[in-house]
Amino acid sequence: MTQLLVAWRSGDVDALPSLVPLVYRELRQIAARYLARERGGHLLQSTALVHEAFVKLCDQTRVNWQNRAHFYGVAAQLMRRILVDQARHDKRQKRGGSAIALSLTEAASDVAAPSSDVHPVDALALDLALTKLEAMDPTQARVVELRFFGGLSIEETASVLDVSSGTVKREWAVARAWLYRELEGQPPAGP
Repeated sequence: MTQLLVAWRSGDVDALPSLVPLVYRELRQIAARYLARERGGHLLQSTALVHEAFVKLCDQTRVNWQNRAHFYGVAAQLMRRILVDQARHDKRQKRGGSAIALSLTEAASDVAAPSSDVHPVDALALDLALTKLEAMDPTQARVVELRFFGGLSIEETASVLDVSSGTVKREWAVARAWLYRELEGQPPAGP
């Protein structure tokens, strides 16, 4: 996959058709994880989210693709922007469409389906909180983005950020605690 990404970036038009089947399934899994954490009634489907993200990924001509994790990290950023834009659009609707709800607890455990004891987080509130966190600690904000929105593992996040897995674990724990206090006024339960 890394070779195809490099070839695609270098202008090889034959690389993209070979790359699509390799990345499409993973992008759908990432999208499904996001959308599974939502409240009911959201109109955006995982296929639409993947297609919109993929179109934007194809427009990324200046990205120096390093590896698979880097590609999915950029995809995570794009999906976050798409979801936040959709939530903003829904909120502007005359009848006040509902915001996308996601759970920080589930992202920590890599659970795909929401549980009944977890309170969802409004995507707009999360985006605002991440913007604040980014101003204070850009690395922690990036870790949250990659882990939560991108569904990347600790190791993949470490690879994208070029830091150790231990650093990612620490930054993830601190960032989650800060986000919980910011969004819910209380620290998270558990590790």
